[in-house]
Amino acid sequence: MNNFNLGEVLTRAWQIIWKHKILWVFGIFAIFAGGGGGGGGGGGGGSGYRTGSDEFPFPTNEFERVFFQFGRFIEENLWVVFVFIAFIILLSLLFYALGIIGRIGLIKGVQKAEGGAEHMSFGELWSESLPYFWRIFLLNFLIGLAIVVVVLIIIAPFLLVGALTFGVGLLCLIPLVCILIPLSWVVMVVLEQAQPAIVIEDLGMWDGLKRGWEIVKTNAVNFLLLALILFIGGAIIGIVIALPIVFAVVPVIVGAGILDQALTPVYIALACFVLYLPVLYLLTGILTAYIQSVWALTFLRLSKPSEQAPIFAEANA
Repeated sequence: MNNFNLGEVLTRAWQIIWKHKILWVFGIFAIFAGGGGGGGGGGGGGSGYRTGSDEFPFPTNEFERVFFQFGRFIEENLWVVFVFIAFIILLSLLFYALGIIGRIGLIKGVQKAEGGAEHMSFGELWSESLPYFWRIFLLNFLIGLAIVVVVLIIIAPFLLVGALTFGVGLLCLIPLVCILIPLSWVVMVVLEQAQPAIVIEDLGMWDGLKRGWEIVKTNAVNFLLLALILFIGGAIIGIVIALPIVFAVVPVIVGAGILDQALTPVYIALACFVLYLPVLYLLTGILTAYIQSVWALTFLRLSKPSEQAPIFAEANA
């Protein structure tokens, strides 16, 4: 039986990423493979806002002409649309691949730190992560695809009933969502243990998944507490990190109806957003590095008998 100390794991994870700040870079990479929430786009204009050409800050006739010409160009050159879509898909895959390398690099970094490494370089972590890339990539891709398919199969009948009953049938989705959310948490936790299993124990994709399930199943209470702390705590911290963007953009949206010709507030909000974006990625990368380090440390602790577990206080001395 393992003697799992949750507080010690949470503390040790922070010590590791603070000492080895190169892990922040891999944390930033890992953002692209995570399920983090995207920023919501500003919606349509507020009611009562007059769009006459004498008050709207842009020439509407010119906009209409440009959009019309753009529409005609797209109709005559449909290949541009397909090229653009292919480019977006390729770019998304490249960023997702970078995110997978980030996840593996964080696991390798934690493993090396627990092995007593005093220094680790970017090139070292990158090269040591590559042998595990396809296993982790395919595991995440197939699990994600399976989740999408299952959700569509389950949700589709309710959407059909909702359409036929003018939305009343959608109320039946509420208890279903209440069931799917904790189930998705279980899948995520198993995945977070399967990944270090593949990297640390050099297992195949399916063996790693079975190993992750075995660890979670035999330590269900520990993982329940850990998931609550990381999912809820991480979400709260993520919201706090994003607040400066909200403070910059919301006043502009709220005051859109009185902007008229004065676009200075829009430019200021845009400048604040651009300036804060690197800070946003850095802070989110640190948060991601910490969370992934906690999951990797948890696997290291629970995959060994307690008498074999390293004494982390000594590693820090």
